[in-house]
Amino acid sequence: MTNTTRENLLFETFTTVSDTLVDEYDVVELLQTLVDSCTEIFDIAAAGILLADKDGSLELIASTSEASRLVELMQLSAVAGPCIECFATGQTVSVPDIGASPDEWSEFRDSALDQGFSSLLGIPLRLRDEVIGALNLMRVETGELAERDVRAATALANVATIGILQERNVREVGLVSAQLEYALSSRVIIEQAKGVLSHTHTISTDEAFNRLRGYARGHHLKLADVAHQVVALELHV
Repeated sequence: MTNTTRENLLFETFTTVSDTLVDEYDVVELLQTLVDSCTEIFDIAAAGILLADKDGSLELIASTSEASRLVELMQLSAVAGPCIECFATGQTVSVPDIGASPDEWSEFRDSALDQGFSSLLGIPLRLRDEVIGALNLMRVETGELAERDVRAATALANVATIGILQERNVREVGLVSAQLEYALSSRVIIEQAKGVLSHTHTISTDEAFNRLRGYARGHHLKLADVAHQVVALELHV
């Protein structure tokens, strides 16, 4: 990819993400757009975003693949791995060689290596002192992600965080936690809808998710609303 192409993609992504910061925007679609764009712009193989629930546990909300192994890997990182460290400290965590990870990360390390990932960068979703989750960027090569990519990815993560904690909402008590709870509950119903579509059409979970997302985009609906209708057998996608 040329520098010009990369910069154009980055500009388009910032524009797309910024355009979602309006009333009634779909937070799940916002975060999915972010992880998809990261794999196009940066030298990474996979990405995922995890948000904290009301108990402080991290749950996967968006990833570049719906394959169960990648989902499980992201969750392992949230239990004992770079993602939970990133969230707990509010600092970017770089793991240039996953094979050299500490023993307490053994489950995450073994799963990552088994799937062909060799390095990771964790970026906190943070606005001032409030950390609400983390962005994981996975690479097949060992080594640090280029500094310019780290800065750009951090900027995108910051925009996404503002999208969730936008100023006009935080003025009203309870809306921030409600927004996060909506995102987390949306993931549950989306998982159920993926299962329905996978079984009905004999397709992969990735294809099932793409069908849901495509229908929601094409009809200007929220992903969770489409998923609810699919699960209730009120909509055939």
